[in-house]
Amino acid sequence: MAIPANLELAAHGERRRTSLARLHLEHECLAISGGTLVAVLLLWEVLGRSGLVDPLFISSPTQVAQAGWQLSHDRDFWNDVEVSATEFILGYGAALALAIPLGLAVGLSKRLQYTIGPFVDTLNAVPRVTLLPLIIIIWCGIGIWPKVVVVFLGAVIPILINTQSGVKTSEARFIRVARSFSASRVKIFSSIILPRTVPFIFTGLKYGAGRALLGVVVGELYASTAGLGHMIADAGNTFRTDVVFFGVLVFMATGLIVVALLDAVERRFEKWRPDPR
Repeated sequence: MAIPANLELAAHGERRRTSLARLHLEHECLAISGGTLVAVLLLWEVLGRSGLVDPLFISSPTQVAQAGWQLSHDRDFWNDVEVSATEFILGYGAALALAIPLGLAVGLSKRLQYTIGPFVDTLNAVPRVTLLPLIIIIWCGIGIWPKVVVVFLGAVIPILINTQSGVKTSEARFIRVARSFSASRVKIFSSIILPRTVPFIFTGLKYGAGRALLGVVVGELYASTAGLGHMIADAGNTFRTDVVFFGVLVFMATGLIVVALLDAVERRFEKWRPDPR
Protein backbone atom coordinates (compact mmCIF):
# COMPACT_ATOMS: atom_id res chain seq x y z
CA MET A 1 0.00 0.00 0.00
CA ALA A 2 1.49 3.34 -1.03
CA ILE A 3 2.01 6.00 1.61
CA PRO A 4 0.47 9.37 0.69
CA ALA A 5 3.00 12.01 -0.22
CA ASN A 6 1.76 14.45 2.39
CA LEU A 7 2.11 11.88 5.19
CA GLU A 8 5.62 11.00 4.05
CA LEU A 9 6.58 14.68 4.02
CA ALA A 10 5.06 15.15 7.49
CA ALA A 11 7.03 12.17 8.87
CA HIS A 12 10.22 13.50 7.29
CA GLY A 13 9.60 16.92 8.81
CA GLU A 14 8.93 15.39 12.24
CA ARG A 15 12.19 13.38 12.10
CA ARG A 16 14.06 16.53 11.10
CA ARG A 17 12.55 18.53 13.97
CA THR A 18 13.40 15.72 16.38
CA SER A 19 17.03 15.60 15.23
CA LEU A 20 17.31 19.40 15.46
CA ALA A 21 15.83 19.35 18.98
CA ARG A 22 18.28 16.62 20.01
CA LEU A 23 21.17 18.62 18.54
CA HIS A 24 19.96 21.71 20.39
CA LEU A 25 19.82 19.87 23.71
CA GLU A 26 23.27 18.37 23.23
CA HIS A 27 24.90 21.73 22.46
CA GLU A 28 22.66 24.03 24.48
CA CYS A 29 25.34 24.81 27.08
CA LEU A 30 27.92 25.59 24.41
CA ALA A 31 25.47 27.73 22.44
CA ILE A 32 24.37 29.78 25.45
CA SER A 33 27.90 30.22 26.83
CA GLY A 34 29.38 31.01 23.42
CA GLY A 35 26.56 33.40 22.56
CA THR A 36 26.95 35.24 25.86
CA LEU A 37 30.72 35.54 25.37
CA VAL A 38 30.31 36.87 21.82
CA ALA A 39 27.69 39.39 23.00
CA VAL A 40 29.97 40.63 25.79
CA LEU A 41 32.93 40.98 23.42
CA LEU A 42 30.81 42.87 20.87
CA LEU A 43 29.48 45.20 23.58
CA TRP A 44 33.03 45.74 24.85
CA GLU A 45 34.26 46.49 21.32
CA VAL A 46 31.44 48.96 20.65
CA LEU A 47 31.99 50.66 24.00
CA GLY A 48 35.73 50.95 23.34
CA ARG A 49 35.25 52.43 19.87
CA SER A 50 32.33 54.72 20.72
CA GLY A 51 34.44 57.23 22.60
CA LEU A 52 32.08 57.21 25.57
CA VAL A 53 34.91 55.87 27.71
CA ASP A 54 38.47 57.12 27.52
CA PRO A 55 40.60 54.37 25.87
CA LEU A 56 43.22 55.18 28.49
CA PHE A 57 41.01 53.38 31.02
CA ILE A 58 39.47 50.63 28.90
CA SER A 59 40.78 48.96 25.78
CA SER A 60 38.89 46.87 23.21
CA PRO A 61 39.11 43.21 22.18
CA THR A 62 40.79 44.09 18.87
CA GLN A 63 43.38 46.25 20.62
CA VAL A 64 44.04 43.49 23.16
CA ALA A 65 44.48 41.00 20.29
CA GLN A 66 46.90 43.37 18.55
CA ALA A 67 48.88 43.82 21.76
CA GLY A 68 49.02 40.04 22.19
CA TRP A 69 50.24 39.58 18.62
CA GLN A 70 53.00 42.13 19.15
CA LEU A 71 54.01 40.60 22.48
CA SER A 72 54.17 37.14 20.93
CA HIS A 73 57.08 38.39 18.81
CA ASP A 74 58.84 39.92 21.82
CA ARG A 75 61.56 37.84 23.48
CA ASP A 76 61.02 39.58 26.82
CA PHE A 77 57.41 38.40 26.89
CA TRP A 78 58.42 34.76 26.53
CA ASN A 79 61.01 35.25 29.25
CA ASP A 80 58.21 36.56 31.50
CA VAL A 81 56.07 33.53 30.60
CA GLU A 82 58.94 31.18 31.46
CA VAL A 83 59.54 32.85 34.83
CA SER A 84 55.87 32.78 35.84
CA ALA A 85 55.42 29.19 34.61
CA THR A 86 58.47 28.07 36.59
CA GLU A 87 57.16 29.72 39.76
CA PHE A 88 53.74 28.11 39.31
CA ILE A 89 55.01 24.62 38.47
CA LEU A 90 57.54 24.49 41.31
CA GLY A 91 55.23 25.96 43.95
CA TYR A 92 52.12 24.04 42.92
CA GLY A 93 54.04 20.81 42.45
CA ALA A 94 55.61 21.09 45.91
CA ALA A 95 52.20 21.83 47.45
CA LEU A 96 50.69 18.80 45.71
CA ALA A 97 53.53 16.51 46.77
CA LEU A 98 53.24 17.56 50.43
CA ALA A 99 49.53 18.25 50.92
CA ILE A 100 48.04 15.03 49.53
CA PRO A 101 50.03 12.51 51.62
CA LEU A 102 49.93 14.78 54.68
CA GLY A 103 46.18 15.29 54.31
CA LEU A 104 45.65 11.53 54.07
CA ALA A 105 47.82 10.97 57.14
CA VAL A 106 46.06 13.68 59.17
CA GLY A 107 42.67 12.30 58.19
CA LEU A 108 43.66 8.80 59.30
CA SER A 109 45.40 9.74 62.56
CA LYS A 110 43.68 11.73 65.30
CA ARG A 111 46.97 12.28 67.11
CA LEU A 112 48.53 13.76 63.99
CA GLN A 113 45.44 15.89 63.53
CA TYR A 114 45.76 17.19 67.09
CA THR A 115 49.42 18.00 66.41
CA ILE A 116 49.21 19.65 62.99
CA GLY A 117 45.60 20.85 62.98
CA PRO A 118 46.16 24.10 64.90
CA PHE A 119 48.99 25.14 62.57
CA VAL A 120 46.90 24.36 59.48
CA ASP A 121 43.91 26.30 60.83
CA THR A 122 46.12 29.26 61.76
CA LEU A 123 47.82 29.38 58.37
CA ASN A 124 44.43 29.06 56.65
CA ALA A 125 43.05 31.97 58.68
CA VAL A 126 46.02 34.28 58.02
CA PRO A 127 45.94 35.98 54.58
CA ARG A 128 49.13 34.93 52.82
CA VAL A 129 49.47 38.46 51.42
CA THR A 130 50.41 39.70 54.89
CA LEU A 131 53.48 37.43 54.79
CA LEU A 132 54.85 38.99 51.58
CA PRO A 133 57.12 41.52 53.32
CA LEU A 134 58.69 38.71 55.34
CA ILE A 135 58.98 36.20 52.51
CA ILE A 136 60.05 38.48 49.66
CA ILE A 137 61.99 41.26 51.37
CA ILE A 138 63.44 39.84 54.60
CA TRP A 139 63.73 36.08 54.16
CA CYS A 140 64.26 35.26 50.49
CA GLY A 141 64.97 38.55 48.72
CA ILE A 142 63.80 39.46 45.22
CA GLY A 143 64.08 36.48 42.92
CA ILE A 144 62.16 33.43 41.78
CA TRP A 145 62.23 31.46 45.05
CA PRO A 146 60.17 33.85 47.20
CA LYS A 147 57.40 33.64 44.57
CA VAL A 148 57.64 29.85 44.67
CA VAL A 149 57.14 30.02 48.44
CA VAL A 150 54.12 32.31 48.03
CA VAL A 151 52.61 29.96 45.43
CA PHE A 152 53.29 26.98 47.69
CA LEU A 153 51.61 28.62 50.71
CA GLY A 154 48.61 29.59 48.60
CA ALA A 155 48.03 26.09 47.24
CA VAL A 156 49.08 23.74 50.05
CA ILE A 157 46.33 24.59 52.56
CA PRO A 158 43.28 24.07 50.27
CA ILE A 159 44.66 20.76 49.00
CA LEU A 160 45.49 19.55 52.51
CA ILE A 161 42.14 20.52 54.04
CA ASN A 162 40.10 18.98 51.22
CA THR A 163 42.11 15.76 51.31
CA GLN A 164 41.67 15.52 55.08
CA SER A 165 37.93 16.14 54.76
CA GLY A 166 37.68 13.42 52.10
CA VAL A 167 39.21 10.83 54.42
CA LYS A 168 36.73 11.72 57.16
CA THR A 169 33.75 11.12 54.85
CA SER A 170 34.55 7.41 54.53
CA GLU A 171 31.55 5.51 55.91
CA ALA A 172 32.35 3.61 59.09
CA ARG A 173 29.94 0.77 58.22
CA PHE A 174 31.96 -0.13 55.13
CA ILE A 175 35.14 -0.14 57.18
CA ARG A 176 33.53 -2.36 59.84
CA VAL A 177 32.36 -4.81 57.19
CA ALA A 178 35.86 -4.93 55.68
CA ARG A 179 37.39 -5.56 59.10
CA SER A 180 34.89 -8.34 59.77
CA PHE A 181 36.34 -10.09 56.72
CA SER A 182 39.86 -9.61 58.13
CA ALA A 183 40.83 -7.02 55.54
CA SER A 184 44.22 -5.44 56.16
CA ARG A 185 44.70 -1.73 56.76
CA VAL A 186 46.29 -1.37 53.32
CA LYS A 187 43.30 -3.09 51.70
CA ILE A 188 40.80 -0.92 53.59
CA PHE A 189 42.71 2.21 52.62
CA SER A 190 43.04 1.32 48.93
CA SER A 191 39.52 -0.08 48.50
CA ILE A 192 37.34 2.14 50.71
CA ILE A 193 39.07 5.27 51.99
CA LEU A 194 41.13 6.39 49.00
CA PRO A 195 38.39 5.98 46.33
CA ARG A 196 35.99 8.12 48.36
CA THR A 197 38.71 10.72 48.93
CA VAL A 198 39.57 11.20 45.24
CA PRO A 199 36.79 13.77 44.48
CA PHE A 200 37.85 15.83 47.50
CA ILE A 201 41.48 15.71 46.41
CA PHE A 202 40.64 17.02 42.95
CA THR A 203 38.42 19.72 44.43
CA GLY A 204 41.38 20.83 46.51
CA LEU A 205 43.68 20.67 43.48
CA LYS A 206 41.36 22.90 41.45
CA TYR A 207 40.94 25.40 44.26
CA GLY A 208 44.66 25.27 44.99
CA ALA A 209 45.48 25.94 41.33
CA GLY A 210 43.54 29.20 41.50
CA ARG A 211 45.29 30.18 44.72
CA ALA A 212 48.64 29.27 43.17
CA LEU A 213 48.03 31.53 40.16
CA LEU A 214 46.98 34.26 42.56
CA GLY A 215 50.27 33.76 44.38
CA VAL A 216 52.20 34.18 41.12
CA VAL A 217 50.43 37.45 40.34
CA VAL A 218 50.62 38.92 43.84
CA GLY A 219 54.25 37.93 44.34
CA GLU A 220 55.31 39.47 41.04
CA LEU A 221 53.22 42.58 41.57
CA TYR A 222 54.81 43.10 44.99
CA ALA A 223 58.45 42.89 43.98
CA SER A 224 59.97 41.32 40.88
CA THR A 225 62.11 42.03 37.86
CA ALA A 226 60.45 39.52 35.50
CA GLY A 227 57.25 37.55 35.07
CA LEU A 228 53.74 38.17 33.75
CA GLY A 229 52.75 39.91 36.98
CA HIS A 230 55.70 42.27 36.55
CA MET A 231 54.63 42.85 32.93
CA ILE A 232 51.09 43.73 34.08
CA ALA A 233 52.39 46.08 36.77
CA ASP A 234 54.74 47.79 34.33
CA ALA A 235 51.96 48.16 31.74
CA GLY A 236 49.63 49.59 34.37
CA ASN A 237 52.21 52.15 35.43
CA THR A 238 52.52 53.33 31.81
CA PHE A 239 48.73 53.19 31.11
CA ARG A 240 49.02 50.43 28.48
CA THR A 241 45.57 49.04 29.15
CA ASP A 242 45.64 46.59 26.25
CA VAL A 243 48.78 44.90 27.62
CA VAL A 244 47.19 44.72 31.08
CA PHE A 245 44.10 43.00 29.67
CA PHE A 246 46.24 40.60 27.66
CA GLY A 247 48.23 39.64 30.77
CA VAL A 248 44.99 39.00 32.64
CA LEU A 249 43.77 36.93 29.67
CA VAL A 250 46.91 34.77 29.82
CA PHE A 251 46.37 34.03 33.52
CA MET A 252 42.68 33.32 32.92
CA ALA A 253 43.45 30.92 30.07
CA THR A 254 46.09 29.19 32.20
CA GLY A 255 43.61 28.64 35.01
CA LEU A 256 40.99 27.22 32.63
CA ILE A 257 43.54 24.88 31.03
CA VAL A 258 44.75 23.61 34.42
CA VAL A 259 41.18 22.96 35.60
CA ALA A 260 40.33 21.21 32.31
CA LEU A 261 43.38 18.95 32.69
CA LEU A 262 42.44 18.13 36.28
CA ASP A 263 38.87 17.34 35.16
CA ALA A 264 40.23 14.97 32.51
CA VAL A 265 42.41 13.18 35.05
CA GLU A 266 39.52 13.01 37.51
CA ARG A 267 37.30 11.34 34.90
CA ARG A 268 39.90 8.62 34.51
CA PHE A 269 39.80 8.04 38.26
CA GLU A 270 36.00 7.82 38.14
CA LYS A 271 36.38 4.55 36.17
CA TRP A 272 38.62 3.21 38.95
CA ARG A 273 36.27 4.09 41.80
CA PRO A 274 33.91 1.28 42.82
CA ASP A 275 30.18 1.62 42.13
CA PRO A 276 28.48 2.48 45.46
CA ARG A 277 25.23 0.73 44.42
